[in-house]
Amino acid sequence: MSAVWPALVAICVILVAGSASAHVILHKRDVRAAIGWVGLIWLVPFAGAGLYGLLGINRIQRRAAELRLHRSPAGTPLAIHRSAAQWPAPALAADDKHLAAIARLIDTTAGYPLTVGNAIEPLPGVAAYDAMIEAIAGSRRTVAMSTYIFDNDRAGRLFADALEAAVGRGVLVRVLIDGVGARYSFPAMTGNLRARNIPVAEFLPTFVPVHMAYANLRNHRKILVVDGRTGFTGGMNVRRTHLLAADRRNGTADTHFRIEGPVVAQLMSTFDDDWAFCTGERLPGPDWFPPLADAGAITARGIAAGPDEDFERIRYAILAALSQAQRRIRIVSPYFVPEPILMTSLALAAMRGVEVDICIPRRNNLRLVQWASRAKIGQLLAAGCRVWQTPPPFDHSKLMTVDGTWSLIGSANWDQRSLRLNFEFNVECYDKGFAARLDRLIDEKKAASRPLPLEQIEKRSLAVKLRDGTAWLLSPYL
Repeated sequence: MSAVWPALVAICVILVAGSASAHVILHKRDVRAAIGWVGLIWLVPFAGAGLYGLLGINRIQRRAAELRLHRSPAGTPLAIHRSAAQWPAPALAADDKHLAAIARLIDTTAGYPLTVGNAIEPLPGVAAYDAMIEAIAGSRRTVAMSTYIFDNDRAGRLFADALEAAVGRGVLVRVLIDGVGARYSFPAMTGNLRARNIPVAEFLPTFVPVHMAYANLRNHRKILVVDGRTGFTGGMNVRRTHLLAADRRNGTADTHFRIEGPVVAQLMSTFDDDWAFCTGERLPGPDWFPPLADAGAITARGIAAGPDEDFERIRYAILAALSQAQRRIRIVSPYFVPEPILMTSLALAAMRGVEVDICIPRRNNLRLVQWASRAKIGQLLAAGCRVWQTPPPFDHSKLMTVDGTWSLIGSANWDQRSLRLNFEFNVECYDKGFAARLDRLIDEKKAASRPLPLEQIEKRSLAVKLRDGTAWLLSPYL
């Protein structure tokens, strides 16, 4: 009998490893990730397959697909019964006609149509908090708020007070906080909000009592919609550091946006999906989705992306914009660790004569991200891209413009966490005036920044290069 056990174990190893490998082959789209998992499955019998079952299978995608199957038709008015080919095209000047190709590509992936008649106002720093709290204070029917971090501090209490007052007026309030982001302060803000009778839910709550800066599969979106008519989105969380933007050591600079017009319904629809994902409750009707009149001249579209979707929507939008740029690409990102295809696209754009300017913080709040960023940035400098190091306070803004007409704003960073592993919300815009406003903000950042010369990257010591390269190996998870 003892002679039979080795054969039985070998058969079990082959069956388990074969089944797990088959799942990898059928469901993984990244060949490097697939090879890594298959290697682990076969080299570490049973444990490798167990780790894949625990960490490698996207259960969020399955749960979201089930939710979509049971979606109520009344949940959102955005189920447009026409093909993407029938959606409106952006009105572009003769020298910007090439940018229409970006819209055509995003038509096939974004899920939302382009909308005309929008007004978008950049709100730097504390001005964003003031505008958001003022909007909540003026709410009459509904407030929908989603954020990654909602700290239990002075900034958090400002919002909690405004939300509590809204509930007291009879306003319907819903607050969604990411399960990891809720634990950036202790005690978590969720308890404070519930004590005030403010309806709050956590996105994929975690039992770990402390925050994890490098956690993935998180809801990184920042959305506030008041009365279904006024929206806010961008990169700002709710935390005290944003109130200290002038504090070079402890403050955080950022840029948020107030939005009015038809695209606000897309912010609200994205929140509705996330809220239903977490609670099962839909938010139908005119209180949440009122008719929206034109408010400005900007053509815009919301792009909601995450690991539950079939397309890496924001990543595709960025790649489309890089491929179509003819004159100028400008990027501001706090976490700049682009994957190889984005690095290549930026380098090729610079090599064909496009001006490429990239603003990143001189000192990052996440050291591993800063080291990983430095590991390969020399390739961009060698190709002709210009990299600018913004001084403290830490700049958390996320901005992109192309050829002075196309813009991208929202929550996504230039790293694989944002573009593959987290839930993000961005807005693409077609408007020269709006792009010019963003370009002026970027010019101000450049004027205060130091250029990063190629010589500085090349002269790093061997120990620093090894440190940076090791951090870069972790870039899919940073």
